[in-house]
Amino acid sequence: MYQLLKPEWFKHYAKPRYLMKRVAILALFFASLYTPAMAQEHSVARQWNEVQLDAIRGDVPRPTVHARNLFHLSAVMYDGWAVYDDMVTTYILGNAFAGHSCSFSGVSAVSDTEAARAETISYAAYRLLSHRFATSPGAMESLASFDTLMDDLGYDTSNSSVDYEMGGPAELGNYLAQCMIDAGLQDGSNEVNDYATLYYEPLNNPLIVGLSGNPELTDMNRWQPLVRDFTINGDGEVVPGPIPGFLSPEWGQVTPFALTTEDLNVFQRDGNDYWVYHDPGTPPQWEEGAIGDTDYYRWNFEIVAMWSSHLDPANETMWDISPKTQGNTPLSDWPTTAEEYQAFYDMENGGITANQGHAMNPFTGQPYEEQMVPRGDYGRVLAEFWADGPSSETPPGHWYTILNEVNDHEALEKKFVGQGEVLSDLEWDVKGYLLLGAAAHDVAVSVWGVKSWYDFIRPVSALRALADRGQSSDSTAANYAVDGISLIEGHIELVEEGDPLAGENDENVGKIKFYAWRGPDYINDAETESAGVDWILAENWWPYQQPSFITPPFAGYVSGHSTFSSAAAQILTLLTGDEYFPGGMGEFSFTQDEYLLFENGPSMDVTLQWATYRDASDEASLSRIWGGIHPPIDDIPGRLMGVEIAEDVFSFASRFFEGTATSIEEFPRTGREVVASIYPNPVGSSGKANIVLDNTAIRTEVQVFNILGQEVFSSSYQGYQQHLELNVDNYKPGIYMVRIIQDGASSVKSITIL
Repeated sequence: MYQLLKPEWFKHYAKPRYLMKRVAILALFFASLYTPAMAQEHSVARQWNEVQLDAIRGDVPRPTVHARNLFHLSAVMYDGWAVYDDMVTTYILGNAFAGHSCSFSGVSAVSDTEAARAETISYAAYRLLSHRFATSPGAMESLASFDTLMDDLGYDTSNSSVDYEMGGPAELGNYLAQCMIDAGLQDGSNEVNDYATLYYEPLNNPLIVGLSGNPELTDMNRWQPLVRDFTINGDGEVVPGPIPGFLSPEWGQVTPFALTTEDLNVFQRDGNDYWVYHDPGTPPQWEEGAIGDTDYYRWNFEIVAMWSSHLDPANETMWDISPKTQGNTPLSDWPTTAEEYQAFYDMENGGITANQGHAMNPFTGQPYEEQMVPRGDYGRVLAEFWADGPSSETPPGHWYTILNEVNDHEALEKKFVGQGEVLSDLEWDVKGYLLLGAAAHDVAVSVWGVKSWYDFIRPVSALRALADRGQSSDSTAANYAVDGISLIEGHIELVEEGDPLAGENDENVGKIKFYAWRGPDYINDAETESAGVDWILAENWWPYQQPSFITPPFAGYVSGHSTFSSAAAQILTLLTGDEYFPGGMGEFSFTQDEYLLFENGPSMDVTLQWATYRDASDEASLSRIWGGIHPPIDDIPGRLMGVEIAEDVFSFASRFFEGTATSIEEFPRTGREVVASIYPNPVGSSGKANIVLDNTAIRTEVQVFNILGQEVFSSSYQGYQQHLELNVDNYKPGIYMVRIIQDGASSVKSITIL
């Protein structure tokens, strides 16, 4: 039976003060927001990255969409730099991306290469960002910021010509942006329909989090939508408010950067394909009667409830959070079995057992100094610093802010992989951004493929549902269910008579209670109050998040934060040639009673410190357990995926930097290609070419483009035809690109007309 909870927990999050506080913190810690002086301090690529990050903060928090946006902007900025260097290879120009051919006849000689690069990059960035953020909730501010940057750089925003052969760097930038825009409209993201879901449907009815328990859950292993608002109709029935859909469930089919068919499994459910790269396998499943993996499933969610008890500013437990004791966990120590997981995570005290710490700072040669802070502050600061929800740059953007901070450090030598000559700021930025953006994008494609296929449940749904079933530890005690939740003294217990939670008529006696963060119902003013930790009914448990964004609207397994962060840490390590932050320390500081947004705090000044990029990444992963968003099983598989994805991205991108990726055929096969051949090739202008398909489909579309990218032919062939005829009568001699489309897959082939 649902019980109503008080609605006060929404109001303080709508206060202008709260929003101003959020903006101030972002400006202080993350965003070097654009100012005219920036043009003299940073490269033009950095300036466009900064305005993009700010535009993301004004948009809906969509990690998939923004990872793609970050990658696409980074790609066009890289090409805007690379096109003026004969020793490297462009990525978009002269190649095919997402089935779209970006024909390119070369660039004319310029008198000032650096000025030409800045102009090409700026026009490409301006056109692409103006297109991508045109319908954003923050479009008015974002589009104005793009205009302002162009004005300050001295460029004419009214120049929209793409005729780079007759024009110059500006027209080339416009053409480059148009190539990416056109490719993006057919890359599997469904951008043309605002990235709408195509066929995924949730199995479970929604959980109304403002009510007690989880009575509507059908499948304990599958994702459940969360509904914040509800009303009571005239018959006393609960009517849920708007139900958020699963964000980007078909994202596994978006064109990636370095993912290949060797990484791919294609599964089917309800007649629909689910593409899964770097498949980590099935997470532990709950089974009625507590058979199979039920014990391991329970442990994963029970640890989330127990770590919630650490978020108490009044608790006197103190931790040294400096690199002296934190971090330096070898990848070889990451767990892979249930037994290893349970030994790796410290269920009682929080954190992990494998921290080795760092004996000394390799830059200074001195030991790291201790920093003792309350565990309650550390857990809350971690959860909020890495939350990356509304009004943030989202997880992939967060690592761009970290990269930008690294790039500004006086101790950084901008040598690619730490070797050779020092690169210019622009070359360093375009290469670093392409690497980080490509890794973030491939992470999004991979992670959301896993999320949508395995469709795994989130902690708030699982914990409430397990508690609703009962306790599984004592068959002689009340409310016993062999497949319910475990009783753990001091953390998960039964409500007994005389308990403050028993209720006026003992209606709660026998129910499960958690010693945990009490939730937003205990906060009337987040500026001055904190919820604290105490015994609460398990049916009312909340993650440590703001009530307007309880849990991200998509399945949990695997953790996006763990995968984005792991990949980014690996990229920064490879890019700089050093696992350590410049100077041996990366840090962000937070002022007493000023930083926390979900409630008041921290109770003292806290500085997050990391010796290595991997230390920061690992801490981001743990933050999601303290935040109540992920269990451990979501964490480690994501970390492992992130490392592998980053290494593949770095290897593939390096071929462009080295000038060894020289043609369309150099691009990795993604599994989205139609396998086809064309003969004869070359073919005479009065003849016919034959297209032979490996697989047939009910409809095959064929499009032909000339070298300028202009469509000269388009037709649909109906029926399951394996041999198609292409009439090339009256085609002018030259090279043409033939795009073949079947069932959403595509391939681009070249044909020469004599």
